[in-house]
Amino acid sequence: MTGTSAGPKRVLVMGGTQFNGLALVHELARQGHDVTIVNRGQTEAPLPDGINRLYADRTDHDQMRQILSSESLGGREFDAVLDMSAYHPDDVNLMMEIFEGRTGQYVFASSTVVYAAADLLPIAEDHPVQRDAPQIEYGGNKLLCEDALMAAHAERGFPVTIVYFSMVYGPRNIIPDREQRMYARLEAGRPVMIPGDGTTVSQVGHVDDQARALEAVIGSPATIGRRYNLTGKGFHTDLGYVATTAAHLGVEPDIRFIPATTMDALWDGEIEIVVDSAAKANIDIRTTDEARKRQQSVRHRFKFASVVPRLAPNIHRWNRNVVFGIDALRRDTGWEPRHDLASMVAQTHAWHVETGGRDYDWTYEDELLKLL
Repeated sequence: MTGTSAGPKRVLVMGGTQFNGLALVHELARQGHDVTIVNRGQTEAPLPDGINRLYADRTDHDQMRQILSSESLGGREFDAVLDMSAYHPDDVNLMMEIFEGRTGQYVFASSTVVYAAADLLPIAEDHPVQRDAPQIEYGGNKLLCEDALMAAHAERGFPVTIVYFSMVYGPRNIIPDREQRMYARLEAGRPVMIPGDGTTVSQVGHVDDQARALEAVIGSPATIGRRYNLTGKGFHTDLGYVATTAAHLGVEPDIRFIPATTMDALWDGEIEIVVDSAAKANIDIRTTDEARKRQQSVRHRFKFASVVPRLAPNIHRWNRNVVFGIDALRRDTGWEPRHDLASMVAQTHAWHVETGGRDYDWTYEDELLKLL
């Protein structure tokens, strides 16, 4: 297979039925590509007409080899393979075994959670990564996948491109504790808790913009052997995120600020809110057991990210600004994001209303409010 070029392509998508993968499949079909997807077949999804669907469990390596062998595919090769569901080094090693010499480009979906905390913004692709504590297994495995792929590129020219997804916003988000919980909170007239003075800056990118970016990547030979951040074109404060959402919903948010001293205590594990299986909560204050405190702090940080969205709270402190640069991707592909936060809210909230939303347990937030 040769490198990427303009025009319709034969494209294989690993995954393709949920959120990022589903948006990607629709974008590829819109652009006229010949699309094949591979997944277990356990998720019903509104797939576009005319695509090919193969069924395999990627953890079953023998099944994957059989389904994706040249013989099973009638000698079929792919101009590009977009892997949206690889989370472990074994996943990418198998893909290299199967597709080396059979694809012009392999695009690996990674995550900006691999980056270390930064004081200088925006975070670019050459920023140091976080390999040891406080990195978690998910980020560590993404880095090991990247190590294997980039080594193969350096040693034998394996045509890999790595794309770091960040906070993704949009319809069918499989993480319901982000924008969907905020809609439900505001619709119910519940208080909206804001850390500190509300000026911490973060960033989201729209799922459709990101699908367009991936389609642009497979049309640009310059992207092979490169890493790219992929997120939105703007950024916002916590207050701006809430205000933009509330303005679209036509409500006045009941904002409650969490003092910085309380946030520090929560983040450092000195205060823990425990919710048991019966949805009863209590506040526990601990100051002696350092190991337990560290464990509590990590657990609480991820729980708190359901109150105000936070990327990699194990790495980035509650009041640290987190913004990623996307200039490299724009330069090498010509891609430009179309959505800003207001248009993301408008489109995604319409889907939320159309689908009836979700039911949420507010016990954790009710206990957190007691601290205020």
